[in-house]
Amino acid sequence: MIDEPAETAVTPHTDGQDDAAPDESVRDTFSRLYADARAYAGAEAEKQKLRAGIVATGVRNAAILGIVALILVFASIVALLIGLIIALAQHVGPLWGTLIVVGGALLIAVLLLLLAKGCIGRMMKAIRP
Repeated sequence: MIDEPAETAVTPHTDGQDDAAPDESVRDTFSRLYADARAYAGAEAEKQKLRAGIVATGVRNAAILGIVALILVFASIVALLIGLIIALAQHVGPLWGTLIVVGGALLIAVLLLLLAKGCIGRMMKAIRP
């Protein structure tokens, strides 16, 4: 995720030649281990912060796009209902066309709510102990 390697407190010797004193004390070894562990933990924390930022940005963008899509769907349904009213108004008059479309939309809404209630009831039955 990042191009630069994390900084370490002490660079380990890799060529087999030990420039440090051969009698390095246990305290020095543990202090070096502690410093390296802190550097590693800091680098890991930065990596996780970066990942969290990427995820948060993705979720935010997806939420924005989803909300815009829902608004467009709602606007399309409104346009469809208005078109139905206009089409029915030519045959039965504007008032009756409006009442038919509104009544039909309310009937569909009530049916959908009853279906949702049934789904919730089945779910509640399934999770009861």
